[in-house]
Amino acid sequence: MNKKILLIASVLLLLAIVLGAFGAHGLKDKVTPERIATFEVGVRYQFYIGLAMLILGFNEEKLGFSLKPTFILLLIGVLFFSVSIYFLAIQEILGASLKFLGPITPLGGLLMIIGLFVFIVKLMRK
Repeated sequence: MNKKILLIASVLLLLAIVLGAFGAHGLKDKVTPERIATFEVGVRYQFYIGLAMLILGFNEEKLGFSLKPTFILLLIGVLFFSVSIYFLAIQEILGASLKFLGPITPLGGLLMIIGLFVFIVKLMRK
C-alpha cells in the first residue's frame, strides 16, 4: 500500500465530487449548457484518474515495481487536463479570455496516456 498515492487519489476524488456538484448547481444559471458539459468532462477524467490511483495505491506491493513514474505522469496529466478545462469553462464568469489554456488540455491528456503506457510496459516486463 502506498499512502502517498492513496492520499492524493482521495483528494482528487473529493475535489471531483465537490467540483461536480458546483458544475451541476453553481454554474447552472451562469454559463451555457455547453460550458457545463465541458466542465463535466474535466470532472469525469479527474474522477477516473483518482479511482485508478486509488486502485494502484492499494496494490503497489502486489505489482512488485515502483508506480512513481506512472503516478507522476497521471497526476500532472489530470491537473493539466482537468484544471485547464475548468478555467476554460468558466472564463466568462472570471471576465477574462483564457484561450491560451487550450493547448494545455491535450498535453494533459497525452501525459495521462503516457503514464498508463509506462504502467503497461512495466507490467509486461514483470
